[in-house]
Amino acid sequence: MDTFLGLDATLLARIQFGFTVSFHFIFPAISIGLASYLAVLNGLYLWKGNDTYLRLFNYWVKIFAICFAMGVVSGIVMSYQFGTNWSGFSDLAGPVVGPLMAYEVLTAFFLEAGFLGIMLFGRRKVGPGLHMFATLMVAVGTAISATWILSVNSWMQTPQGFSMNEAGQFVPEDWWAIVFTPSFPYRLAHTLTATYLTTAFLVGGVAAWHLLRGGQANPGVRRMFSMAMWMIVVTAPLQVVLGHEHGLNTLEYQPAKIAAMEGHFESHPDGAPLILFGIPDQAAQEMRYELSIPNLSSVIFGKGWNGALPGLDTVAPEDQPPVAVVFWSFRVMVGLGFLMLGMGAWALWTRLRGDLYASPWLHRAAVLMGPSGLVAVIAGWITTEVGRQPYVVYGALRTADAVSPLGADAVGWSLMAFIVIYFTVFGAGVLYILRLMSHPPEAGEHGARVEPGPIRSAGLTPQQQYPGRGNPSADPAE
Repeated sequence: MDTFLGLDATLLARIQFGFTVSFHFIFPAISIGLASYLAVLNGLYLWKGNDTYLRLFNYWVKIFAICFAMGVVSGIVMSYQFGTNWSGFSDLAGPVVGPLMAYEVLTAFFLEAGFLGIMLFGRRKVGPGLHMFATLMVAVGTAISATWILSVNSWMQTPQGFSMNEAGQFVPEDWWAIVFTPSFPYRLAHTLTATYLTTAFLVGGVAAWHLLRGGQANPGVRRMFSMAMWMIVVTAPLQVVLGHEHGLNTLEYQPAKIAAMEGHFESHPDGAPLILFGIPDQAAQEMRYELSIPNLSSVIFGKGWNGALPGLDTVAPEDQPPVAVVFWSFRVMVGLGFLMLGMGAWALWTRLRGDLYASPWLHRAAVLMGPSGLVAVIAGWITTEVGRQPYVVYGALRTADAVSPLGADAVGWSLMAFIVIYFTVFGAGVLYILRLMSHPPEAGEHGARVEPGPIRSAGLTPQQQYPGRGNPSADPAE
């Protein structure tokens, strides 16, 4: 067999796409949540006239712009791989996937791109009303973009609404069924909530860093920490509920994935245990060194104490996903989810005690949890994508039939190039973002730079156009 470092071309192509999509999703996971956060900040500034909100908007809009740009660039690279590494998938699934991807560009990307410049540079050029509308359109555009992408992915996970032609291609028969597959609403809600939770922990971590460095008197730092903690209190429990519902849906349509996530090599007709930890041995089809709670998995999945759950012994070995990867990535995601839940409870408790800004241990925990949302979303995507193997379109198109006829050397060396280039280029971008985060939001914080130009409301002074400017509030940020 043709191999590169002992790996065949199909596995290398999977690793390459997994690497690029994981790197890519870091930036949309931030920008989707930040876009909504910026819309809220801008709306509060226009409503209350409080300079603190303008200061925070200008602080985070620069970070948003960089994340948005890096997300676009890294996303383009993935689309090329459909032609280079996955030509079989493009040929066979293209009649369904191609239009959905085109709709994403036409309805979402053009919307974001059309209003992004106004949002970044147009505050004093178009007036507060149109600038607010542009900010809202960017936020809506990011959500619409996620909706179409998740529709594509959901169809690949739970395909329906198609027929097969003589060439083996997927031919669309019912677009409503294709767009709104059984897993789509659960995947959309779970992913969008994850982006908001990711943003809340990022914002909260940055604020906590500055609180630990003596920023308790800074109204911008206090305000963004307070807003982030409120968001965590609301979204962390919601995400646990949504994740549970998504799991029930996955059990119905992808039971093999659930068996791998739970580490159930054997079926349990009289109640399945919840395996907390263990070492999956797929060759022997057993879980070694298992630490479990009897019957709890059946209870979690709504089957009752003695409810039956299928195991991987109901799936042919060649149709089983890689259990170890799915088992551990799922536990990383769930473990971080419960830490997030605990963080929200801790923050609420300190707020009720009046110590939200004077609790250094809470602030240290918030700094440590700052990147936790990014880790959790990557772990979640690994779980759902690796758990779908050995299929690209679940139950209908195997991964081995979707890969391009390339040699292992070609895919392997391009993967090495991707790793070097990505860590160099995007690493520089991340370092610059961290540099922007290293200073707190100060009075007079500037947003994205713009050359002087005509102001539409030329008859008004800046104070008349923006009544909050120059009148900072004491802002207790409670």
